[in-house]
Amino acid sequence: MKALRMLFSKKKKPAKKFHILAADEEVGQLISLIHSSKTIKQLQQIHAQIILHNHFSNSRIVTQLISSYSFKPDFITHALSIFRHFPNPNLYIFNSLIRALSDNSFYMTSISYFLLMLKSSTPNHLTFPFVLKSTAALQEPSLGMQIHTNVLKLGLISDPLVLLHLLDMYAKVGLLDYACQLFDETSQWGDDSPTSALLCNVLINGYCKVGKWGKAMELFQVMPEKYGSTWNTLINGLMKAGEIDRAMDLWHHSAEIKRDVVSWTTMINGFSLNGHHEKALSVFDQMLEQGVKPNDQTIVCVLLACAKAGALHTGTRVHEYILTNGFTLKKGITAALVDMYAKCGSIENASRVFDMAEEKDLRTWSVMIWGCAINGYLDKALHCFNTMMATGIKPDGVVFLAIISACLHAGNVDQGLRFFDKMKHDYSIEPTMKHYAVIVDLYGRAGRLNQALRFIKSMSIDPDFVIWGALFSACRAHKNVQMAEYASEKLLALEPKHPGGYVFLSNVYAGAGRWQDVERVRTKMKNKGVAKDPGWSYIEIHGQVTSFVAGDHFHDRSDEIHLKLDEITKNAREFGYMPETEWVLHNIEEEEKEESLGSHSEKLALAFALISEGQ
Repeated sequence: MKALRMLFSKKKKPAKKFHILAADEEVGQLISLIHSSKTIKQLQQIHAQIILHNHFSNSRIVTQLISSYSFKPDFITHALSIFRHFPNPNLYIFNSLIRALSDNSFYMTSISYFLLMLKSSTPNHLTFPFVLKSTAALQEPSLGMQIHTNVLKLGLISDPLVLLHLLDMYAKVGLLDYACQLFDETSQWGDDSPTSALLCNVLINGYCKVGKWGKAMELFQVMPEKYGSTWNTLINGLMKAGEIDRAMDLWHHSAEIKRDVVSWTTMINGFSLNGHHEKALSVFDQMLEQGVKPNDQTIVCVLLACAKAGALHTGTRVHEYILTNGFTLKKGITAALVDMYAKCGSIENASRVFDMAEEKDLRTWSVMIWGCAINGYLDKALHCFNTMMATGIKPDGVVFLAIISACLHAGNVDQGLRFFDKMKHDYSIEPTMKHYAVIVDLYGRAGRLNQALRFIKSMSIDPDFVIWGALFSACRAHKNVQMAEYASEKLLALEPKHPGGYVFLSNVYAGAGRWQDVERVRTKMKNKGVAKDPGWSYIEIHGQVTSFVAGDHFHDRSDEIHLKLDEITKNAREFGYMPETEWVLHNIEEEEKEESLGSHSEKLALAFALISEGQ
């Protein structure tokens, strides 16, 4: 740091009358250095010089130090340490710390320091936005109303930023009536506040979140001017609620405004969110054709769609686009690339991208460990885990879930259990339902059903549908009808309308040859109006993603696909393959059973790939 060496190269001895001016200049230079620091190491060097030259008592410098450390979640403890060593922190230092904590998702701690602040300082218009953000994240409506009272007492309700976050807080904690009332009450302040696009966007998004489309559209229609951000907000809200047709209709009507990168990204993310991954990728292609350059968020959304659809060719093309169009491989894009390659089965490319990453945070490591887990590379997952630990990054619940899942896929029960205990006892991480589910699955796949059941009964939280479903699947695999019936009762008690419990139980009975019980379950299912949704599979051929549904006969090449399946089955029989028809209902002929099994969406997708080979 050349500037740092120049600043402190010699001890300055200015004349007394210029002492204050020189001191202010030095403070300004230090603040400039803090802002220009690009790495934590540089920031720590500046921090050391500040202490060495007795500038740590300067509140302006300390405020900027706290803010700069907050850009790295791993170093938020540095910001807290600075605050605690500063005597009598003022309003600006409190604001800096509250913002740092809120921006890094330490919401409860942020509120704690706000309450501490009230004992010595009066909050201002820069305090409340981040306090309200934390309140919304914590889902604390009563606290939000108390803060609203403080805002009114201090006369800050007319501040646009405070008003925006107050409205946003009410919408996010589900108090839409309060949000609407606040919106109406503040309309007297004119266009700068409630009639602005941002305030309307917050309320529209809140209405969409709870399914009040009429209210959202009503507000949208009466807006004097509809900005692009408002169209995007409404489309995004509809997509998140699964109202795809409404969102598409609005998208077509939005052609009257210029569609920017945010508009296109909203559609791509919306389609992917609702499982229409091929449509998401199609919209991305349209975006490029229209000459709109994607941003980092667009790239992450597209890579996510590629990962979910297994579209390796398209994902590789997106990677090439990233490299040739000036994108920086930031942590978000790096993690998305690793995730895409891993989920498409290319662990070599995932490793290559991961190894090239200059900076690896906890999320990047967790994605790589997950990639190893789902592809069955336990040793590689363990190596990543140990290397991450050696770099000083502490694992969180997600990383432990990934490494235990790696043990699951490798069938290493004891090692998976050791990691589970390590997470609880060494790192004091409370297991979530997902952790419990993977342990049940771990026991189940190994056939240790009694241990799995004992583990469920010892859980500190009530087991959910997924937990009993994992046990149920294990019972089916190991043909334990008695325990399967017990798990089924638990499943149906939790979700009587869910088809999984009925279908699984009927399959277990079918496997045991108990056909009367199969018919009884199926009849009960029919009487309750429960229907099983058909399964879907995606496959990418020559860069084009195609989806298949079980029993699909609607594809243009359906006849060729089914002929290819017959050919595959015939050849497989010559090597001793026999379809497992025992799980299919007994009241259809054996030939029909085999045909039913042959219509699985995965098999249709595979046959399509084979007939498309070489074309």
